[in-house]
Amino acid sequence: MKLFFFFLTKCSLLTVILLLICTCAYIRALAPSLLDKNKTGILGIFWKCARIGERKSPWVACCCVVMAFSILFLQ
Repeated sequence: MKLFFFFLTKCSLLTVILLLICTCAYIRALAPSLLDKNKTGILGIFWKCARIGERKSPWVACCCVVMAFSILFLQ
């Protein structure tokens, strides 16, 4: 039972991270000045997520499809 809750928490965290990466990449595509001015500090996390979303977009897309499949059919 403990392992089951750990797996659900882990999947939820991965879902949140994937959504953060996709959202930051989308926002940077629409308004690059919002994220480019905050490259350092705590708000630099959003800039880094946007860069990951841009550079690794095929991998992020595959992860999103796998995560959607697991949420829809396995949970």
